[in-house]
Amino acid sequence: MQYPGSEVPDYREQVDQIQALIRGDLRTADGLEAHALPGEGADLQLWVLGSSAGSSAQAAGALGLPFGANYHVSPAAVVEAVDAYRKAFVPSDVLAEPHVLVSADVVVAEDDATARRLASPYGLWVHSIRSGRGAIPFPTPEEAEAHVWTDEERALVDDRVRTQFAGSPATVTEKLRVLQRATGADELLITTITHDHADRVRSLELLAQAWARDGSP
Repeated sequence: MQYPGSEVPDYREQVDQIQALIRGDLRTADGLEAHALPGEGADLQLWVLGSSAGSSAQAAGALGLPFGANYHVSPAAVVEAVDAYRKAFVPSDVLAEPHVLVSADVVVAEDDATARRLASPYGLWVHSIRSGRGAIPFPTPEEAEAHVWTDEERALVDDRVRTQFAGSPATVTEKLRVLQRATGADELLITTITHDHADRVRSLELLAQAWARDGSP
């Protein structure tokens, strides 16, 4: 909550405060205690999520925490974000070395054409968010096909649509391997959105089978 005349605390300071609340030892400069209940003493794995090489990546590295790089939101900045985190990393009680998770939007189907059709409403959904209207219910492929795009609309969602992974299990697995190699990711976080929930479940099943069959770590 920001009040008139207030100052936003340094991001690293905010993360420090969250850690102190979890430990139960947060004290203000004049000695007042603050406690978070529930939450205090919880066995939590604290991650820092970031989409650029800025304060989030720097704080995660300096505090020795795992870092989640937001490829599915800011694909153009993911490599810089990961590099900044690794350069800033200081070993801690949590991690002896950097640990990176990279997110990706994925739709898998039996063949490339089917996957592209299932993924086709994605641009409309992203546009609803980026245009400020708020996320709409995920459209059907038929609704996506019927939409007439303006150049301005396409420009607003182009980076997200181009970097979505949609295709057969073999196609998507290979693309994810490229992402993993480019970022040095220790983990990949997969987000799958389709109009029909059964298609979403099937997408995850196909990817899991292909990833295990491929022997990818």
